[in-house]
Amino acid sequence: MPLLIVILGLFLLFLLIAKFKLNAFIAFIIVSLAVGIAEGMDLEKVVKSIEHGIGNTLGFLVMILGLGAMLGKLVADSGAAQQITTKLVAKFGVKNIQWALVLTGFIVGIPLFYEVGFVILVPLIFTITASTGLPLLYVGLPMLASLSVTHGYLPPHPAPTAITAMFNADMGKVLLYGIIIAIPAIAVAGPWFSRTIKNVEATPLKDFVNPTVLKEDEMPGINISIFTALLPIILIMFSTVADLFFPKDYGFMPVVNFIGNPVIAMLVSVLVAIYTLGLARGKRMTEVMASMASSISGITMVLLIIAGAGALKEVLIDSGVSLYIADSLKDSSVSPLLLAWFVATVIRVCVGSATVAGLTTAGIVMPLIGATGVSPELMVLAIGSGSLMLSHVNDGGFWLFKEYFNLSIKDTLKTWTVMETTVGVMGLIGVMILSLFV
Repeated sequence: MPLLIVILGLFLLFLLIAKFKLNAFIAFIIVSLAVGIAEGMDLEKVVKSIEHGIGNTLGFLVMILGLGAMLGKLVADSGAAQQITTKLVAKFGVKNIQWALVLTGFIVGIPLFYEVGFVILVPLIFTITASTGLPLLYVGLPMLASLSVTHGYLPPHPAPTAITAMFNADMGKVLLYGIIIAIPAIAVAGPWFSRTIKNVEATPLKDFVNPTVLKEDEMPGINISIFTALLPIILIMFSTVADLFFPKDYGFMPVVNFIGNPVIAMLVSVLVAIYTLGLARGKRMTEVMASMASSISGITMVLLIIAGAGALKEVLIDSGVSLYIADSLKDSSVSPLLLAWFVATVIRVCVGSATVAGLTTAGIVMPLIGATGVSPELMVLAIGSGSLMLSHVNDGGFWLFKEYFNLSIKDTLKTWTVMETTVGVMGLIGVMILSLFV
């Protein structure tokens, strides 16, 4: 019965979001209340559980996602994203242009939210296509595959960051394992797959208005652009690698671990970006601060959705459902990594949002980590891979791709949906292989 209540709750969540178009945050709160009451919790305890779930989830994430949005805005507004794209394409040449765009999507995708990265980079794809005469999807899909992987797998993106915090996983290891898994996933879903769809005709959105294209002297240099965009990853990864070679109480390790803390790494990166991409480019502090302030409006709803998912997670724990599910599955012969991936896939297909799918799955499978001893870092990546699977008409990214590339729904399913599914399957394969060594 407890499991049936959860299944009915998820079905209600699907109906509210997909059928009735209700705001995802409100839908999460309604479902949290319904599941808690149906599981026999008293009314006051349900409300307290929801409050604790929201507070515990947002406490860590507000700083990470807020600072991440600011960094992404600075990278976009300064022209650093444009600089990275144009220089890498020029360096790699037309023959290897797909790999230049893969690298661009990865670098730019780390600090930028998916939709922001998409809107910034797609006009550059149109420009490159026009100048080289290459098919649009041949040029565009590798970059979008790269963007999608960073969105689903890697912090500081919302779902991977939130799930890492929920599971008490090591963010540096999530990044390290995620990058290892991402490389083959992007290669197969991007450059390789895009060569198999030459018969699909795509054209740039006719009434699309190109954003302002900056001149060379208006943009920061390529080295400072890449360094600033990747600085959070550099700091977090440096701390993780140092942990492998030095004891925690070794002379400089407390400082290294402090700087490698995700919150501090993001703060340092934003402060560096304020100078390198703002003040050093002749912008006034008030202008830079206004740009950063506007970036926050884009993440408020994301934060609320994550908070709603945290509320449902807490209700599942406090009502005892999570332990019931863990007890039911802990003796299963199926790998918990495969179970987590499958649950995320099912919710993704039903709800559409990768973020919602990932966070909802985390609340359901979290007890499996303690019960089975599976790596929490690999669980984060298994869920992330499943959350990207089978994107279709209930996913905003599906329509974004369809409209910008002027495709029919059938052709969007043949291209975008297959690309996203390839990323999800390759992610699972990578996680299962890594699990043999971790």
